[in-house]
This record gives sequence, C-alpha cells and structure tokens, in this order.
Amino acid sequence: MSVNSLGLPIKESTEIVNHLNVLLSNFQIYYQNLRGLHWNIRGKRFFDLHLKFEELYNDSQLKIDLIAERVLTLGGTPLHTFSDYISNSKLKVGKDISKDTEAIQLILESLSILLQIERIILEKSGEINDEGTNSMMSDFISEQEKTNWMLRAWLEEEI
Repeated sequence: MSVNSLGLPIKESTEIVNHLNVLLSNFQIYYQNLRGLHWNIRGKRFFDLHLKFEELYNDSQLKIDLIAERVLTLGGTPLHTFSDYISNSKLKVGKDISKDTEAIQLILESLSILLQIERIILEKSGEINDEGTNSMMSDFISEQEKTNWMLRAWLEEEI
C-alpha cells in the first residue's frame, strides 16, 4: 500500500479530498445563503436574526478555510470557482428570502445536508485513521447538531 507524507493511504486520502471538496462547495453555497439572509431579513425579529445570520456566516467562513486547508494538507487542491461550487452543491440556493421562518427553514435544510456529507467524511476518515480530518468532522458535526437543535427550538418544532 502506497502512503502519503502523513502516513495515510494515497488512494483513500484522494477519495477523502474529493468528499472534502464537495463539503467545501456546499459550505460556500451555505455561506452565500447566510449572507443573503443577513442582508434581506425583515420583520419584528430583524435585529435578533440579522445578528444570528452574521454569527453563522462568520463561523461558516472559518470552516470553509479549515476545509480548504485540510484538502491541501492531504495533498489535494481545494475547489475555488463558483462554477465548481454550484456543480458540486446539493444545497438549495436561497434567493430573496426575507421572512423569518422561511430563512430558518432554509438553514435547517442546509445543515441537514452538510451533516450528511460530514458523516460520510467522518466514516471514511475513520477507516484509514485520518485523525486530522476525523477530528475536524467531529467538531463540525457537534456544533451543527447544536445549531440545528436551537433553530428547531426557535421554530417550536419537535426534534
């Protein structure tokens, strides 16, 4: 078995890089959706949601950088064009959303898809003892599960 400079199998690491690039693409769409929600939110909950969306997009921006850096660490090249992001994204693009419940629902749908992708990466990275990727996915998942719970509580929906 051929290994990279990190001691990880090259073939499986390349597969993880591909999954990370899918995650990167989806996070870029998620980030842009959050920016749009931040700019366009209206109504009585404007002040609270405007700040919350800013908090979420700032967090997403940090995660985007971490994902790209992990791709580089594993020897890959992070995707970096809008056409790549769009073609690899599974997220719905939120356009002209200004209603609070619709905005929160879009975020919840997006988080659900991000979590699915992250769980695939978590499983694949665990199989080859890629602790760096595994730890990052574990951290992302736990944070996003908490965000999911809080947003569902805001909507007063049962989990």
